[in-house]
Amino acid sequence: MQASRSALKKENPLGMDVMSSEEYASQSKLLLEFTNVPSIESAWLFKTNNEDRSTAMFSISQPDLLANNKRKYILHSHIVTRGTMPLECHWSPFPIEMTGVSAVVPSRSGSKLLVVRNGEKGSRTTLQIVNQSHVEKEIHVGQAIHGPLYTDEWFQGISWNHEETSIAYIAEQPPQPKPAFDDAGYRKEGSSEEDCNSWRGQGDWEEDWGETYSRKGRPSLFVLDIDSGEVRAARGVTKPMSAGQVVWAPPSSSGHRKLLVFVGWLEHNGFQGTARKLGIKYCSNRPCSLYAIHSPFEEEPDADNASVGGSESVSASVATNLTPSISSALFPRFSKDGKLLVFLSSKRAVDSGAHNATDSLHRIDWPSDWKAEQQLSVTDVVPVVMCPQDGCFPGLYCSSMLSDPWFSDHRTMVLTSAWRSTEVILSIDVLSGEVTRISPEDSGYSWSALAINGNNVLSVSSSPIDPPQIRYGRRASTEDHGTRAWVWDEVTSPLTAASNKVPCRLL
Repeated sequence: MQASRSALKKENPLGMDVMSSEEYASQSKLLLEFTNVPSIESAWLFKTNNEDRSTAMFSISQPDLLANNKRKYILHSHIVTRGTMPLECHWSPFPIEMTGVSAVVPSRSGSKLLVVRNGEKGSRTTLQIVNQSHVEKEIHVGQAIHGPLYTDEWFQGISWNHEETSIAYIAEQPPQPKPAFDDAGYRKEGSSEEDCNSWRGQGDWEEDWGETYSRKGRPSLFVLDIDSGEVRAARGVTKPMSAGQVVWAPPSSSGHRKLLVFVGWLEHNGFQGTARKLGIKYCSNRPCSLYAIHSPFEEEPDADNASVGGSESVSASVATNLTPSISSALFPRFSKDGKLLVFLSSKRAVDSGAHNATDSLHRIDWPSDWKAEQQLSVTDVVPVVMCPQDGCFPGLYCSSMLSDPWFSDHRTMVLTSAWRSTEVILSIDVLSGEVTRISPEDSGYSWSALAINGNNVLSVSSSPIDPPQIRYGRRASTEDHGTRAWVWDEVTSPLTAASNKVPCRLL
């Protein structure tokens, strides 16, 4: 009897009975099945010479339980659409693991790819420019210039310019030199280590943005010139400001001025005027504005030009606030023709103090040759919805925006927004303000837009008991449905093979 009890303890080291042990084993298997289901993080669509064909590139991830991080992969597919014929997808045989890669960002034309490899603290960052056959250029950026790039969902801003010769991005400001002291006080400049028994101080205390941003350097704006491989920090972004979500403005009519538009958070203008950062993760109630600044690779105005246009010389080195009349401005996006600048605003959250409240959408008519002293008016596109009617549009609740959210008409954009307990896909006419729900109603799924292809939408849908499923949406012809209905084709992909066992185990 004693021997049998000892054997039972060895089989159940935690003191569990047989039923508990079986339940534990079942839950462990279910966990493993869940970790085999990849998550679709982002996607891009590229046009081909054939109008019926397009190429899709998916960035997917899978948990790595042993390493306590994520494996990242790239998966390609050819999408074939022939009128009302069923959608065809041809997938690459296997995904390609992107070991050590922090982010991949295709250029506007899709002919080049930026691959970011963030080094650990104290090591350099690697930026690779890849064309369709090989690595075209590799740039190593030391810690003296900047730290790792921000690749999170909030501060991240990696933007190719229109000519695809420069890339703007957000990275950690380089660490500041620490003051050294001796036993008599501050160490004199020029003295050596042997001159005194020195110790190094911590320098000025700098508050971080908390949670996932703890111990990270200030988000700052940098520009890479691809031809020379040189990286420069943007001039005029003052120390109390954290920068993020940068995009290139369209080229000016003269073709000489290159502007960047970014979101700036002033650190002394925190929640309800508090001179603290107080964290920003999951908190949209932090005041912020849109700013415009010249590329650091632009030539400084000479003395003659400065005397003629003093304000222009100042604007070349000072960030200009584009939205001083509104307490929040996020996710700036220029229309494809460069005539409109659209952005989201969480002003209701900022003004009320709620962590997340109803968003609003706004528009700026962008001049072809804007000057810094020229005031720009902000137009409300989708206002704050305070008391929505049952079943009607409840207002915007957006946590992100596609880098290219536009349909081919240059005026209709796509947003993913919360609608009651699910997420839906909306199309918004930014000139008329018309909002249309284009994802299916009462489907029981949450929908998220991944990429736009002309007037079609590549998306993903899921539910608490249904793994992610890729969908391709297109506007149905009036002859078939009599209305402007949307048809969502289910895309059969290798990603569904790994998730087939999950629904069975959830029953």
